[in-house]
Amino acid sequence: MKYAQYVFLATLLSGIEHCLAQSCTVDSFSVKDNFDPKRYAGKWYALAKKDPEGLFLQDNISAEYTIEEDGTMIASSKGRVKLFGFWVICADMAAQYTVPDPTTPAKMYMRYQGLASYLSSGGDNYWVIDTDYDNYAITYACRSLKEDGTCDDGYSLIFSRNPRGLPPAIQRIVRQKQEEICMSGQFQPVLQTGTLRYEQTLTVRVSCIFPNATKSLQPN
Repeated sequence: MKYAQYVFLATLLSGIEHCLAQSCTVDSFSVKDNFDPKRYAGKWYALAKKDPEGLFLQDNISAEYTIEEDGTMIASSKGRVKLFGFWVICADMAAQYTVPDPTTPAKMYMRYQGLASYLSSGGDNYWVIDTDYDNYAITYACRSLKEDGTCDDGYSLIFSRNPRGLPPAIQRIVRQKQEEICMSGQFQPVLQTGTLRYEQTLTVRVSCIFPNATKSLQPN
């Protein structure tokens, strides 16, 4: 009997210790140290995603970043969107990014806008949780917080330089990062067929401003 009580207490303490070690408050999430937008530039393919509430890119999601002479990072994001529950179109998405705190360049603010009236517009926090620049990147955004500081409506994307996937060693890193942002088991795979048809395309421009840029934008 005493042994059973000991096992129960040990298990309980272990669970409490785990909860204390891993907080799901958004402010506790770590991001990429010394984020370098120049190394981040290039083509990325989404392999998995955790959707927010409402409209979001469905599949064949990709993003390509380039750095201009003034330090501005320009990106073009493509994907398919399902409207009204049945109408699927190809879309080019856009946003403007700013860095509120230059000491944490991986924590950006994203202002986005759709060209058509039925596409959403607004702003989100946009964080690069982790990347090795050559293989994978994990981005995160929380749209609204609960009273306890945890996320009420958030989303995340797992990107790869290769649309065919990530090697096992990197998959393990990604799974660990998913746990750290309290989204383990919530991701769904993103189809990458490379056969988007653009008879119906919505296009906007992405402008990312970093601390070393000559221009700056501030979220309202």
